[in-house]
Amino acid sequence: MNKERARTVVMSEIMVPQMANFLGNVHGGWLLGFLDRVAYVCGARYCGLTLVTLSVDQVFFKEPIYVGELLTCYANVNYVGKTSMEIGIRVTTENLQTGQIRHTNTCYITMVAIDANQQPIPIPALNLRDEDEKRRFDEALKRRQMRLALYNHSS
Repeated sequence: MNKERARTVVMSEIMVPQMANFLGNVHGGWLLGFLDRVAYVCGARYCGLTLVTLSVDQVFFKEPIYVGELLTCYANVNYVGKTSMEIGIRVTTENLQTGQIRHTNTCYITMVAIDANQQPIPIPALNLRDEDEKRRFDEALKRRQMRLALYNHSS
């Protein structure tokens, strides 16, 4: 039986002092690297292919992330084109002493599937199963169109 591959992933990590910036909060650069890894895992789990990052869009740092909190990323394949896909990631933190959960970040990362020669290759189409997935797909398509317009304008 050909089972549909997972299109979501949840990854968590405890925030330790080595991740802190000069203010003592988690460094944005560390978070961007972790988000890239989360997007890779989500996308590769879905398509089973090697992926590279094409763009990191709309990273909103809504609130600081503090050392000692549990950071959790909820990633979802929102859109699949011919050779690229968009992964949406929602980041929350949990204070393990109080149980308080905060939504700290949101971002969208575009990944491209490549072969052994580092050339783009097709990704299996995304089967939209419900209205929420259709909404995410449509919103991702609009972001893609804006990215392409910006790219073509700057060339």
